[in-house]
Amino acid sequence: MRLKGKHALITGGDQGIGRGIALRFAQEGADVAIGFLSNDDHAKSAVEEMRSHGVNAAALQIDVSNIGALAKFYADATRALGPLDVLVNNAGIEKRDEFLKSTEDDFDSVIAVNLKGPYFLSQLFARDLAEAKRPGKIINISSVHEELPFPNFASYCAAKGGLKMLCRNLAIELAPYGITVNNIAPGAIKTPINDKLLHDPSKLKPLLEHIPLKRMGTTDDVAGCAAFLASSDADYITGTTLVVDGGLLFNYHEQ
Repeated sequence: MRLKGKHALITGGDQGIGRGIALRFAQEGADVAIGFLSNDDHAKSAVEEMRSHGVNAAALQIDVSNIGALAKFYADATRALGPLDVLVNNAGIEKRDEFLKSTEDDFDSVIAVNLKGPYFLSQLFARDLAEAKRPGKIINISSVHEELPFPNFASYCAAKGGLKMLCRNLAIELAPYGITVNNIAPGAIKTPINDKLLHDPSKLKPLLEHIPLKRMGTTDDVAGCAAFLASSDADYITGTTLVVDGGLLFNYHEQ
């Protein structure tokens, strides 16, 4: 129960990696508010599952690219749980977008969700903590593509690369307030977005050949790292990226 008594806010917490983190936090004793975009059923079931561990849980609808809505979202989370201790910026999107055919709208939507939203939600969180003189933890769910090129996904890579430098910069700026900032960079993870890949041997086999551990990761693999970074065990860690990829990043090469 490393997180007992902690209050955490997790964006994109109704499915995939975000849901895995929310459930792990609840198992570790944290009260959790999740942000979700549109799937009420997923959000409700996630809340029920978290509450089954004896913690307080809430689901709040939010589009993190809508910067004007973030203040109310944050205030609603604090009303539901109390003062927040941990922020997990997990919500993200990717779009296949060949660079020579890319549009401004496509670029803006990817940057807004993956970088601009986390920037301003982190600002709300950090201002709240600094004013109250309380320590806290920001955890960004980045990607191996903050380092690894991903042809036809230039805007996604730009956003994740920006999140890497945002993490480093905020770690320095927020250290005097006792706020740590770290990224988690997952590789290939078994989530609903990868269902087609998981059932297509012609695509899955070459991917696994790039992964030294010869398997895709699970949401539990990422959630365990998030729980560690949110706990007191990681109080002296800030400004870094924890890569969770089975060795993919340093073994990948184009065929």
